[in-house]
Amino acid sequence: MTIDQLDVRLISMLAAEPRIGVLECSRRLNVARGTVQARLDRMVARGVITGYGPDIDPAALGYGVTAFVTLQIRQVSGHSPVADRLALVPEVLEVHTITGGGDMLCRVVARSNADLQRVIDLIVDVDGVVRTSSVIALDSPVPYRVLPLVAAANRGENRS
Repeated sequence: MTIDQLDVRLISMLAAEPRIGVLECSRRLNVARGTVQARLDRMVARGVITGYGPDIDPAALGYGVTAFVTLQIRQVSGHSPVADRLALVPEVLEVHTITGGGDMLCRVVARSNADLQRVIDLIVDVDGVVRTSSVIALDSPVPYRVLPLVAAANRGENRS
């Protein structure tokens, strides 16, 4: 989906202030309320906008350790049964199927390094997980972000 400068400004505004309403967006962007609503509806329908927050910081909830755990799994019944079981572990924030030396990559959080062992033990107990390899994140100098990507998509950068 292509986006224009108005879409970029709307997404940026909502990222900065997720609780802002459609009417206030229309006032600040100097466009009709219906235009803002139509843009939002279109971007939601096409999967560009997937949510409206709130964004949660696990460290503020006491989960100060972030780790990335690579899983090797038995591929007898595929990835789905393993992913379904991993989704039951609250500390597992994301699961991706990957290429390379492993089959799945999980982003997990824990309260401490010792608690990380508990979380990894839960992951290893999932039927189908053969082996894990973990790395602990020390810092996040570039946290998860999408606004630069939104701006680049508007400018047509990196298109094949």
